[in-house]
Amino acid sequence: MGEISDALENLVNRAFRAAAPNELWLTDITEFGLPGGKVHLSPILDCFDGALPAWSIGTSPNAELANSSLEAACGTLCEDQRPVTRSDRGCHYRWPGWIAICEKNHLTRSMSRKGCSPDNSAMGGFFGRLENESFHHRDWSGVTMPEFCRMLDAYLRYYNEERPKEKLGWLSPMQYRRSLGRAA
Repeated sequence: MGEISDALENLVNRAFRAAAPNELWLTDITEFGLPGGKVHLSPILDCFDGALPAWSIGTSPNAELANSSLEAACGTLCEDQRPVTRSDRGCHYRWPGWIAICEKNHLTRSMSRKGCSPDNSAMGGFFGRLENESFHHRDWSGVTMPEFCRMLDAYLRYYNEERPKEKLGWLSPMQYRRSLGRAA
């Protein structure tokens, strides 16, 4: 009902585009319900081309999950890159650990407006594609949690390296970056 701390300004205002890699990152946590329990995913999404600089997978939507994906994404930055990092108003993005990672890496934090799901539509779109392509309409009985985590990780690697996107000229995010000379 209330907020645990003051929310940050919504700097993004649904302008989910970036002119270069690592200018604007989005993040959120989603959940996959399996017969054996729940698996949570915390990705960082780059608005330049939809690439995922990092993600974390775990069985609890806790600070460690959110923090570890942000730390890993920050490890991909060049020294002069300072992305705006947009999240919802969840407690994960207000904890001291998250804030410290942002400050240490000179990230500009931005939050969506309270109760305004369109402010999170780009992440919702990514999660929808992910679920439609790799989760829904499959029988997960007999698949252990560790197996599912490995399968999810493999899909995210495929998404970055191989899955074509129409808006990128039918290249994957990493193929697109390489074609522009922005990735090794």
